[in-house]
Amino acid sequence: MEQQIIDKLKTVYDPEFPLVDIFTMGLIYGITIEEKEKKIWITMTFTTPTCPMADMMIEMVKNATLEVAPDRQVTVEISFDPIRSPEMIKDDDLKRMFL
Repeated sequence: MEQQIIDKLKTVYDPEFPLVDIFTMGLIYGITIEEKEKKIWITMTFTTPTCPMADMMIEMVKNATLEVAPDRQVTVEISFDPIRSPEMIKDDDLKRMFL
């Protein structure tokens, strides 16, 4: 299920960077799936702590996850530890563009 969630999160884009999905940008810090409790936690960050689209992005992440696991409770947690940097980009070619 985790890979299915990752694949779905790769369809979500930060409005500030519409050419790169949020997973590849390194905005997803973790996915925790609790099978017994039917819960999923997504830990993510934003490109900036003052992201004006934060609420919308949280909702997009939650909705994308629910498309994969509609019978689960999904919680999106925000973290700025560590603070996001271009080194977190998961695609080496893209990383070189931002560094």
